Amino acid sequence: MMPMAMRPGRARRNVLAGRTLYREQSRAVSIVGMEAEVPPNTVVIVIDVIRAFTTAAIAFERGATEIVCAPSAEVGRNLRLLHPDRLLVGEINGLKPADFDFGNSPFEMSMAQLDGRRLIQTTSNGTRGLVRYPDPAVLLAVSALNVGATARWIRTNHAETACTLVCTGRTAEDQACARYLSGLLQGSRPRRTDLIAGIMEGAAEHVRAYARQSAPERVDLSKDLPICCDVDRSEFAMVGEVRRDHVALTRVPR
Repeated sequence: MMPMAMRPGRARRNVLAGRTLYREQSRAVSIVGMEAEVPPNTVVIVIDVIRAFTTAAIAFERGATEIVCAPSAEVGRNLRLLHPDRLLVGEINGLKPADFDFGNSPFEMSMAQLDGRRLIQTTSNGTRGLVRYPDPAVLLAVSALNVGATARWIRTNHAETACTLVCTGRTAEDQACARYLSGLLQGSRPRRTDLIAGIMEGAAEHVRAYARQSAPERVDLSKDLPICCDVDRSEFAMVGEVRRDHVALTRVPR
């Protein structure tokens, strides 16, 4: 289904029910859910705020040179068999598997020594979403940490290319980040407080969902959430190279 054009500055609140389209001169920006079809040769920006691409941004800050994003734990484990020098990072149902080197925790990652290391990351939403798009003009991974740097990189390198913003989760934080990034791409001044409020709302949704699970299955976000809310701390975009069964992320200056 083709997106419906909308007047600048107006957007549907429930972006996962359909596409939200903004236009400014030759720039088109749409916001979709992970199951939507995305046209080839567009700038595809995949969003996961809690927590995959926040963890990835922290890993780059800590010295990682490449993050291979795998669509499943099985693919991630197979990649580590091929590359045993790489660290395996991620989660299954939010929790760190016993054979992984790190979980999907930006707080945990913030204490890691990763100078020169390559990582393999696999998560329930973020990395799974990233590998769904085989023919983008360019593929980027985004959280609140690098949203501003990503917008500047896109405006510099793909000023007139249509953009699709993909919310990999169904909770409020990814939608808030998508709206904030869309505003930046359109040249407006979205409020950082709105983005942080959206992240907090999404975190509350996660906490309510975890509360319905047994204690061993619950994920504690208390140490990760302040990092997830640290808007624009990372001065780089995370650009993906599409490979056979994964995407390789590298950091590029804004």
